[in-house]
Amino acid sequence: MIYLDNSATTKPCPEAVEAMTKALTENWGNPSALYAFGIDTAHSLRAARHQVAAAMGAEPDRVFFTSGGTEADNWAVFGTVKRLGKRGKHIITTAIEHHAILNCMKELEAQGYDVTYLQPDSLGRVTLEALKAALRKDTILVSVMMVNNEVGSVMPIAQMAKLTHKLCPDAIFHTDAVQGFLKVPFAAKQLGADLISVSSHKVHGPKGCGALYISPRLKSFPPLLLGGGQEGGLRSGTEGTPAIFGFAAACGAAAATFREDVQKEKALIEALVEKLGTLEGVSVNGAHEAPHILSIAIPGVPTQNTINILQDHGICVSAGSACAKGHRSHVLTAMNIAPGAIDASFRISLCRDTTPEELDALFTVIREEILPRAR
Repeated sequence: MIYLDNSATTKPCPEAVEAMTKALTENWGNPSALYAFGIDTAHSLRAARHQVAAAMGAEPDRVFFTSGGTEADNWAVFGTVKRLGKRGKHIITTAIEHHAILNCMKELEAQGYDVTYLQPDSLGRVTLEALKAALRKDTILVSVMMVNNEVGSVMPIAQMAKLTHKLCPDAIFHTDAVQGFLKVPFAAKQLGADLISVSSHKVHGPKGCGALYISPRLKSFPPLLLGGGQEGGLRSGTEGTPAIFGFAAACGAAAATFREDVQKEKALIEALVEKLGTLEGVSVNGAHEAPHILSIAIPGVPTQNTINILQDHGICVSAGSACAKGHRSHVLTAMNIAPGAIDASFRISLCRDTTPEELDALFTVIREEILPRAR
């Protein structure tokens, strides 16, 4: 199998599998217990938090584990509204966010909040000027994704956070960094975002784990779950230590080779784009600025047909976001891509294990079997 759908999920790395196995077979105590076996697990949990925080460039005591990126996004949005909802009813996001954000916004609109959706340009970028024009005195939240999960455009998050805090000092700035974490460089302590969402299974960790970074600027933030006081009282419930330990191990492994991996993935994407440019009838959607995401269209061949042909050759790609099935891409629609191209688009997403030979195989199938069907 040639797996080119790493934006949907990644294969757990050996380090993550080993850490999870140990957590399930040896270090399985409850970290809240007050005897040695539980205390040892608590020490391991503390070490895992430090490891994830180090990969994020964050203060360890500001990293709170969640069940994944969707939960972290929901907590960020609804927590902000609970904290600041009496100060204003205006929220800013983009038209190309993940549905973990967009569906929260629909819920808030139904409750009477005014949501501004910043529109991208033809490459999938959202500008500082658009954000500046949208900010108002009653803005309480700005939520902008770091890397678009369909076309790989990278947003100027640091500048956006700075602008938000300058013009709306009380507003909270959140970024969904699920596709940016360990793909584009950032350090939470310097980024300027108040809230940052990340996910384990996008970085070769297990599913069912993620984290929300809550900046020290927010001295208090509404809890997500009430109970026994775990996660600093903000997300109660016995910690899912196997997934957390696997997430931490994956972060450690990825951080160790981060720069080399990013350079390799970017070179592979650029080489593929250059080769695809020699084929008439293939177009690239968006900026593909992130090192691992490329969206292409072959008008005349429906997306599902392309996916089926590639699957017959053992190649896995995606129609777009794996979390929103059965809908025409809202990202490509917002970018004003022609409907015929949208319905013929698919996403290729790499990881550090992707090889040139795998992309050569993809290119060959596109050239010899898919393109002829468009004519």
